[in-house]
Amino acid sequence: MLQAAAPLETFDEIDSTILEARRRAEFGDFGPVWLLTRRQSAGRGRRGRAWATIPGNLFATYLGRSGRPPGDIALLGFAAGLAIAEALDARLGGAKAKLKWPNDVMIDGAKVSGIMLDSGAAAPAGSLGGYWFALGFGVNVAGAPKGLDQPTACLADFTADPVPAPEALLQEIRPRLEGWAQRLDGEGFGALREAWMARALGLGRTVEIRFGDEIVAGEVSGLSARGELEIMTASGRRTIAAGDVHFPQQASSSKGAA
Repeated sequence: MLQAAAPLETFDEIDSTILEARRRAEFGDFGPVWLLTRRQSAGRGRRGRAWATIPGNLFATYLGRSGRPPGDIALLGFAAGLAIAEALDARLGGAKAKLKWPNDVMIDGAKVSGIMLDSGAAAPAGSLGGYWFALGFGVNVAGAPKGLDQPTACLADFTADPVPAPEALLQEIRPRLEGWAQRLDGEGFGALREAWMARALGLGRTVEIRFGDEIVAGEVSGLSARGELEIMTASGRRTIAAGDVHFPQQASSSKGAA
């Protein structure tokens, strides 16, 4: 589903690597290709939020094609989180990187990476290779944006060693991501889910899930077989397919609180 050795194209500046991937897919170019830029002029995160560009940070997208259904393709976000967490841990030593549902990599309660996934039909429904997908991610390597709705940090905050160039960190992420994508393709979500759960941030903690003006509170209990967040609320177990996750007690003790 994903090739670590696919060609890499590097830009000095572009609006957004994931937007570039979508443009290519809409013109029938489905890769596979890695896109990396040193600066994004119009980067966006989840729900259209601005994605700040800080020199020395990593901004990359993989564009590819798959015959798997959209629900399976969506699980690549969990594979990306694991690959990034493993690459950061290899740099820092130990098991510092945690995963916050649905798509954040955290260290000491602060966000160091975010992940996005875009996809669409690449051929008539039901045909082989029927969907293109663009798996985009950013990693705070040299600096962290401020003013977000959660604490943020960067790799440089946790090490006295020189931080890697974005291209070098991407080279460390690519084979790990391919490995998890292969396991997802060959074994299903089970092994990936187990590894993700071992790094899950907030198991057993009180969480608030925000859907616009609605807030649902509960205790984080797990991850469903479809990648949904499972929480125990006052009225019983509930699965969450989408929403913004906040830990009420987190901000007071975390690095880089906004």
